[in-house]
Amino acid sequence: MIIDPPKGHAARSERLPTDFTDVTAGWLTRTLQHRYPGVVVEKLELVELIAGHTTKARVRLTLNAAGLDAGLPADACLKANWSGSPLSGEACVNEARFYKQLREQLPLPSPDCFFADWDDDAIGKQGLILLGDMERLGGHFETSAQPISLDAMAQSLTALAALHGSTWAHPELDRHDWLKTAMATPGDDYWGMMESYYARHNAIPERLAIFPRWMAADPDRARDLWRQLCAYDLSRHGGRCLVHGDAHLGNSYTLADGGRWWFDWQIVRKGHPWRDTTYFMVGSLSVEDRRHGERDLLRHYLDALASYGVLLDFDAAFEDYSRWVIWGLVAWQSNINPKEATMPSLERFCRAADDLDVTRFYRMT
Repeated sequence: MIIDPPKGHAARSERLPTDFTDVTAGWLTRTLQHRYPGVVVEKLELVELIAGHTTKARVRLTLNAAGLDAGLPADACLKANWSGSPLSGEACVNEARFYKQLREQLPLPSPDCFFADWDDDAIGKQGLILLGDMERLGGHFETSAQPISLDAMAQSLTALAALHGSTWAHPELDRHDWLKTAMATPGDDYWGMMESYYARHNAIPERLAIFPRWMAADPDRARDLWRQLCAYDLSRHGGRCLVHGDAHLGNSYTLADGGRWWFDWQIVRKGHPWRDTTYFMVGSLSVEDRRHGERDLLRHYLDALASYGVLLDFDAAFEDYSRWVIWGLVAWQSNINPKEATMPSLERFCRAADDLDVTRFYRMT
């Protein structure tokens, strides 16, 4: 394993800005020249500023001939931690490292990134990426509230199988000290991160009404099952691949041909594929479609994995798929993103917990 550098581009002397008012054509010119010598951003126009725990700035760039020759997009999206909160710094660094150190090396179902850089030292953490503006690509963004069809799910699982199969036991996963093992770090313990939110969310009558019976009787039981899932996953050896970590519809983009990209690679991990596969399947289908099609869809996913030389037994895979419903319960019960409605996805995972009898995999106290 290598100790990854504290900057994405060693020659850069000025720090990446933490205030969006410092994002100017001159700053972007100086920054991009560390990868694209001779590039000049003659003008930077802000099209839209999308604020959140991280900030996305859709911009229009006027580039000189060197910039055009380098293939830099005129319509671009800059993303970094310009929220003012230090809590998002590490997530932005992770995403920048993903694009520069993994996406440039591996063919993954994610947007093309034209520039990635980070500061990661005792002074502070900041990550920056420059993507093309996906609003211009002819596809569309989605949200988790609106489920997709069984056919769209099959295409999406082909893309997830490409992510998992192409990186299965890949040596690149163990080269970088920043790439954490899923379920092994404090950041994967949602109760540790969001304990106060759980206490409030577990008292909301509308949520209690849709919980599985065992969870409605004692909402904190989910915490124990989550810990058991972490222990189980860490006890398994081999077969780890790259996992997105938060693969829901709102973190994906449907391409014009029906294919799918995932973005927001802020909690990317090396782990087992069910963290993504169960989460996306259960969270993105209507309850009726999931009940009708989940076995056929899982076979489709396993067939796609097999094309990368990864052969998994269906019955064992279905058990893992079922066991990982707990992750969806945890993730959607903790959701505080105002752009993603909580109740539709949470109810899908509650009904899956009942249908798949997930408690049979765990010790119930």
